[in-house]
This record gives sequence, structure tokens and C-alpha cells, in this order.
Amino acid sequence: MKSIAILMGASILSAGSIETSDAQARANQQLELASADTKRVKNQSNAGKNPFTLVYGGAITENVAGKVNIHPVTYKIKDIDIVANVYTPANFNPSQKYPAIVVAHPNGGVKEQVAGLYAQRLAENGFITITADAAYQGGSGGLPRNVDKPANRIEDIHAMADYLSQYAGVDLSKLALLGICGGGGYSLAAAQSDKRFASVATLSMFNSGIVRKNGFMNSQLATIQDRLKQASEAREKEAKVGEVIYVGDNKTPLTDEQIAKMPFDLYREGYIYYGKTHAHPNSSGKYTMSSLLDLMTFDAAANMDLIQQPLLMIAGSKADTYYMTEDAFKKASNAKNKELYLIDGATHIETYWKPEYVNQAVSKLVDFFSTRL
Repeated sequence: MKSIAILMGASILSAGSIETSDAQARANQQLELASADTKRVKNQSNAGKNPFTLVYGGAITENVAGKVNIHPVTYKIKDIDIVANVYTPANFNPSQKYPAIVVAHPNGGVKEQVAGLYAQRLAENGFITITADAAYQGGSGGLPRNVDKPANRIEDIHAMADYLSQYAGVDLSKLALLGICGGGGYSLAAAQSDKRFASVATLSMFNSGIVRKNGFMNSQLATIQDRLKQASEAREKEAKVGEVIYVGDNKTPLTDEQIAKMPFDLYREGYIYYGKTHAHPNSSGKYTMSSLLDLMTFDAAANMDLIQQPLLMIAGSKADTYYMTEDAFKKASNAKNKELYLIDGATHIETYWKPEYVNQAVSKLVDFFSTRL
């Protein structure tokens, strides 16, 4: 079957198109809904219309006294400049102490998208929150661009905690961690060793390493060694001539017909979310092919026994990524008060933006963090 190159925030891989009557009908329905949603959020999808370039619904447009405020900040990870947003609660008083939450964004995403949405909503409930663009990605520095290595993403999370530990008003004894999609997998890895995080939660967790190795839903098991060889050759080319080869470097937007033929809800909805309804100029699904040398040997669900903190894992009941959450949750044998929470009817991407599902997730997160910190 003909392969389709898929570019999206959650995952990029080449996959054969799956064409069944049910899948095609669902795809067509999703496109119709997406078309309507594109019109509904056309203002928020244009980052240039928000002074903070936020593209999520209900985003802050100005800092107002007595309300949740956003504070763009910068810091360094070694010699790399990192850009982040800190959200402070209404009537914030830096002389008081507040619980705080680090929010890690999805693969290919940036702080202005779903991570910012949840950071703002949690700040509305009394938490100081931070979300930063990963090193080498988004508005942060680092060359070559779009390096996507697990060690870097995990260090991004540690560094956000470092920054909050010095932020006026933060109660470091009440520091929590929320990871979304790929950021969820990296948050599990970070929490295994970083015991500053008193509790950890994930939303629509995506195990980047396992997917890069095996393909989504184990769709690329037959090509593991071939792709490792390609990644090795790409690294050699970087070293010899400085040429960087990317996966998912699609320059021509997909047509509606091509989107409809994508084999999984995650890909169809993800392409629409990142490419249409919530697009941001700093968001890119491409990554250096040489990153696969690190990605394909990483498993976010390894060493889950090291997580002893309270653990909440949230996923949509219709998410085709749910198997990753289920696997990691089962392996968290030592987590205290662990809970798996399903949002009925939600797919993976719908937990990023759909109001009724976001409201459910935020309500559960607020309850969890309020009682587990």
C-alpha cells in the first residue's frame, strides 16, 4: 500500500493507509467537525492576534490586576536559552506561599498550545505554573534545530523545577508535575529520580521511545533495524559535512483527502490541531533523524517502580494511545494513591482543546493536586 508521510505534534512516521468503511466514515465526520471548529477558533489559531502568541481558547490577552497573570521569562540550560511562561494566580502575593506545577508540552508542541491552556487553568485554581519550550525546539535556543532526545526533554523538566524553586511565592514542598502527550512520558521518567515533585500526573501520555522504535500500535516492527541504520547514517553525515536530515519535514500541506486517509485518529486529529485550528509558527513536528539513536532505545515505562509519589494518569476512553497509559500505570507498582482516570468519549487530541473534556481533566487535576501536595 502507498505510504503517507505524516506530520503532527504527537508522532511522525510512515504508515500504510487503512481504508475500511467505518474508518473512512469516521475520518470524514472528523473533517467536517474540524472544518466547523476551524471557523469557530479562527481568531485563536492566529498567534499574531494574541500579545503573548497564545493560540488556545480563553487565553490571556493582557495582565489585569486581581486576575491570573502570565509572565514570559528566560533562563539557561547550560549555554542554551530557554523561553517559558509562568502563570500566577489571581491576587498573587509574592510574600505568600503557593503550590506550584511544572507543565511539560507534547512532542512538537510549544508552550502557547495545550500546555499553556492547562497551565492557565491550573493557575485559575490557585497554583503557580510554568511551561517552557523544550531546548532545541520552539522559541528556545539550541542547534541544530528540532533535536528531539529524551535526555534533553527530561532535563527541560528538571530545569523548570529549578526555575520555580527560585520563584517568589513558590512553596517547594508542594511542587507537582503534569506532562501532556510526549511530555507525559518524559514526566514519568523525570519523576522517577527527581523527588522534588511531590506528585505527578499525565494527560494522554505518549511513550515516544516505544513508538519511534515499534511504530504506533506496533505498525513498524519489521523496519526497526533499517530505521536505526538510517539514523546512524544521518548522524555520520552530520559529523562529516554538517548536513542535518529530518524526519517529517513536509513542506506541502496535506489535502483533506490525504488527512482522511491517515490510519489513526491520533494522526488525523493531530494534523488538524497542529496544522489548522491551533497552529503556532514555533510548533513543528519534524525532528532530526539522528535523534532516533536515542529515542529508539528509550522507554518511558521503564523503571516505573521508582515512582513512589502519588500518580494520576488521565486518558480519553476513545484514545488510540490509551495502551501506553495502561502499560505505564500497571508498572507503577510503588506509586502511592495511584489512579487511572478515563474521560468518557474523548480521543487523545480532544483532551487538548474540547471544552467539556478539558473541564473534566482540569477538575480531576485540581482535586488530585489539592489533596496530594
